[in-house]
Amino acid sequence: MWENIFTGQLLAIFGAIIAFLVSGLGSSKGVALAGQTGAGVLTEDPSKFGSVIILQALPSTQAIYGFVIAFLIIGKINGAMAFEEGFRLFLAGLPVGIIGFISAIYQGRVAASGIQLISKRPEAIGSAITLALMVEMFAILSLIISILIIG
Repeated sequence: MWENIFTGQLLAIFGAIIAFLVSGLGSSKGVALAGQTGAGVLTEDPSKFGSVIILQALPSTQAIYGFVIAFLIIGKINGAMAFEEGFRLFLAGLPVGIIGFISAIYQGRVAASGIQLISKRPEAIGSAITLALMVEMFAILSLIISILIIG
């Protein structure tokens, strides 16, 4: 029944869209959260720009992971793709899309807290980055799972 509505190609395209669109939305939100905090810190001390921009940029990596998976999925699409193959590629987009969305937002929150930390203690930049990178691990695991599903 579903094979008549959704072709393998269409499902694979949906998988690529989910991988990038959903992770990209999360990254946008995470970067915005950190940027809002960063702007407040920079009004007080513009010399902290380098540290602030590093922390603000961290949540953008989830969109990069989503882009990589979308690119890999699109590279697998062919003219006579079976429904099952398209469905597998659709499923491959879900881990990096969903986990990327959630982890980017949480990483943005942790990065925003790190920006507040360096506003008081600039020497704590390493600790702030490490705390934000702990959230990144889940996005990396979702990237690996998506790659394994693609095969």
